[in-house]
Amino acid sequence: MFNCSFKKILRFLHVVIYIFLLLIVLPALIIISIKREVSRGEKTALIGGTFVILTLPISLWEIFMHMVYYSRPSLQKHIIRILWMVPIYALNGWLGLVYSGQGIYVDCARECYEAYVIYNFLVYLFNYLNEEMDLEINLALKPQVKHYFPLCWLPNWKMGRELVHNCKHGILQYTIVRPLTTAIAFICELKGSYGEGQFQWNVAFPYILAVNNISQFIAMYCLVLFYKANKEELQPMEPIGKFICIKAVVFFSFFQSVLIYIASSAGLLQFTADPTENEAVDSISNKVQNFLICIEMFIAAIAHHYVFSYHVYINDLVEKRTLHDAFIAMWDVSDVQADIKEHFGVVGYSISNINKQLRGQAPHEPEETANLVSPNVSSSSYNAVDA
Repeated sequence: MFNCSFKKILRFLHVVIYIFLLLIVLPALIIISIKREVSRGEKTALIGGTFVILTLPISLWEIFMHMVYYSRPSLQKHIIRILWMVPIYALNGWLGLVYSGQGIYVDCARECYEAYVIYNFLVYLFNYLNEEMDLEINLALKPQVKHYFPLCWLPNWKMGRELVHNCKHGILQYTIVRPLTTAIAFICELKGSYGEGQFQWNVAFPYILAVNNISQFIAMYCLVLFYKANKEELQPMEPIGKFICIKAVVFFSFFQSVLIYIASSAGLLQFTADPTENEAVDSISNKVQNFLICIEMFIAAIAHHYVFSYHVYINDLVEKRTLHDAFIAMWDVSDVQADIKEHFGVVGYSISNINKQLRGQAPHEPEETANLVSPNVSSSSYNAVDA
């Protein structure tokens, strides 16, 4: 009884706050901007901030309701982490508009979190499949999945353990590469050698961009191939919308930034520059990218509300976990640490095997140690909340 009343109060407060923002805060901001003359940059930040104000209540409500109806920790822990992507991206985009000269520093959080999102989506798929079956055995019984163009020349990954292993580590490499290149970019910017938006041989930007492109392509390819191999088994969870949301927010936003950099370098975005300032290429491209992100995250928040809905997890028979359990699980990254540690082990084994092959010795097969594909779904990714 108390639980039901508490949820009704929360829903009422959410509606009241949203109406307050929509009918009072937004009009007040518009009136203030009309009464006093503002620069083009301030107008851009105001419009972007408007979309952020509309975005945050939608995303935060969905996150909170997943925590309230925390009935399947093995899945919802990762859904909550994925849902946090929209508020982080939206706030990051708006801060990038307000502090346009500090774009690279503001973007660090977003760039690192997008790798974290890909990892969590992968674990979410693994856990969903392993709740119903032994994933590796089930795949071993299925017809061989062939590679897509342009990698159709590669030997097929054997269905079962090999496919799971390669897809898993193909995605995990991005969770390592992306934060690493972000850190390198950060250091290069401090040293004055990053050259954001400049496609020149003597700056770090084009090389870091190329590495990120390759790493992201590998991760996306492995994700698509994994979906192809498990298409029928994933149908009950309606995966198409989820895949589109992840690809659109993470991968599309990255390639969008590349296109904006190219267009800005070619002078095609000069009309967006503030006429009172002599803006550089990187400043123009950052403003356009951040402004588009503010708008796109509003659309993404609505899409996430439907494709990652909390309604399917409303189950009064198992609704025993508290908000505290959900909150602690959300911040527990022991699963991430275990999988990254294993990934470094796999990379080490691979380097060792290459060295052995060059010496004419037989290669050694590493053992899978992480809990990412545990058939009984008892991985460390959600043990903390089942105690």
